[in-house]
Amino acid sequence: MNILITGIHGFVGSNLVLSLKERHILYGLDIVAPEKEGVARTYSWEELEGIEGIDAIVHLAGKAHDTKNEALAETYFTINTGLTRTVFDFFMKSSAKKFIFFSSVKAVADFVVGDKLTEEVIPTPKGPYGESKIKAEEYIKNHFMFPTSSISEDRSLRLEKEKGRIPKNKQVYILRPCMIHGPGNKGNLNLLYNVVKKGIPWPLGDFDNRRSFTSIDNLCYVIEGLLNQDVPTGIYHIGDDEALSTNELIGIMCEAMGKKPHIWKMNKRVMEGCAGLGTLMHLPLNTERLRKLTENYVVSNAKIKAALGIDKLPVTAKEGLMKTIRSFEETK
Repeated sequence: MNILITGIHGFVGSNLVLSLKERHILYGLDIVAPEKEGVARTYSWEELEGIEGIDAIVHLAGKAHDTKNEALAETYFTINTGLTRTVFDFFMKSSAKKFIFFSSVKAVADFVVGDKLTEEVIPTPKGPYGESKIKAEEYIKNHFMFPTSSISEDRSLRLEKEKGRIPKNKQVYILRPCMIHGPGNKGNLNLLYNVVKKGIPWPLGDFDNRRSFTSIDNLCYVIEGLLNQDVPTGIYHIGDDEALSTNELIGIMCEAMGKKPHIWKMNKRVMEGCAGLGTLMHLPLNTERLRKLTENYVVSNAKIKAALGIDKLPVTAKEGLMKTIRSFEETK
């Protein structure tokens, strides 16, 4: 299969090349075009319209979430929404049969209501990153026949398909991964990793929160499954099988680093009171930061596993995290 990967020189793209290069012919589309082992050629964005003979497109290129909030909102929409429109329009005119778009769980929810975040959630993004991703999703869904809860909308799109305005032999997937990490990239684990590495006690051990993570190995496994199998067009959430508490996460990090975990179970109400005082006095620990550090964010992966016909992903959450943390210990 000839596969075009946008953003091929990024973290996910580089790992995807390692996963796919033995069985497929890979092409890149990126702002930089150095030679890369396993990649036949990397095109510039100006060359997009002239690319031929592609069977599938994996659209990874995008503006990542800026945790420091320094990026202009316009930048997110130009890259995350604008580039997606350009690549998807090319896909619709091309001979490619499959299109995989990398969105994010942040496109639909800044926090999770209920036990798990599923694909049925009504999108309520917060901030330009999530808003730009959901705009890109909406563009794709407005130009392709996606399963919906609306019979009239499905019927309307089906008529368009029957008239030949929507190709019958194409499949489109919108992926919403959460907290991606892997060797060489700790993702959003960086702050906690530094705390644990320095031996600083974690004072929030009394909070029993759970979060989902996505190992890069599981992510590549899912993408290859979508490329190789006849999976229905749709939106799919991606995350490891097991959600972990922060206390469990610290334990895994310490095990990988050969350290003893230092977890203090300070009274919840005391910590909430301190955070409230921090809000009033503009201190580092405030109510919003405490909420972020202790919230539940569990993502359901049941739909993608059912679509791929599997009971579990190949790498457990602990195995993936151990591999990630050990990669940083080895390169110290």
